[in-house]
Amino acid sequence: MMSPFGPELWLFDGPAVTGSAGFRFPTRMAVIRLPREAGLWIWSPVDLTAEVVRAVDSLGPVGHLVAPNTLHHMFLAQWAAHYPEARVHAAPGLTEQVAATRIDARLDDAPDPAWAGAMDQVILRGNRLTTEVVFFHRASSTVLVTDLVQHIPRGWYRGWRAVVARLDLMTASAPSVPRKFRMAMRDRPAARAAVGRILDWPAERLVMAHGTPVPSDGQDVLRQAFRWLIR
Repeated sequence: MMSPFGPELWLFDGPAVTGSAGFRFPTRMAVIRLPREAGLWIWSPVDLTAEVVRAVDSLGPVGHLVAPNTLHHMFLAQWAAHYPEARVHAAPGLTEQVAATRIDARLDDAPDPAWAGAMDQVILRGNRLTTEVVFFHRASSTVLVTDLVQHIPRGWYRGWRAVVARLDLMTASAPSVPRKFRMAMRDRPAARAAVGRILDWPAERLVMAHGTPVPSDGQDVLRQAFRWLIR
């Protein structure tokens, strides 16, 4: 369930969730221990089972819950209720009504003071499907991306969904930006500028909510995934 992925970084694989048209998605959560006793930083929370609670509590107190885009909030209220002292941070556009919980802070291009210096972040705006905040954890040289880059295993889907997933590049041979997100880019110059900042990070590792973590050459993988936009 819990696996270390770098200095002060752990990954948790959660249960699959079902989205529109019955598409099931694997889920992944990242936990980062912040410096200066700022507590644990929980990215894209998965289902809060008793096993997850025990594992997380063994790492330290939960300080921050992060919904990195407007689609990844399914379990946010669960976590906020269990850890009421934690601050809830949400991507632009995610409302309290949709998240079914309070939102204490809005994510933007500047890191929150609690993790400034330990992490960087960039908002990728102008997408009709979601507004996503991409993060870079300096200590582990890891980029965390939620939906904009995916690498779902071949064989995950069956029948017509497998055909759609292949054509959409959700199950491409390498991590890719799904075609639906490419088509939803309303402001490509803004997206290109945001991706440029992401590619400036000295990334070694890559964590995707929907895809196998990449332990090396993360910057090259991201550059290939966004080649359609920056070429």
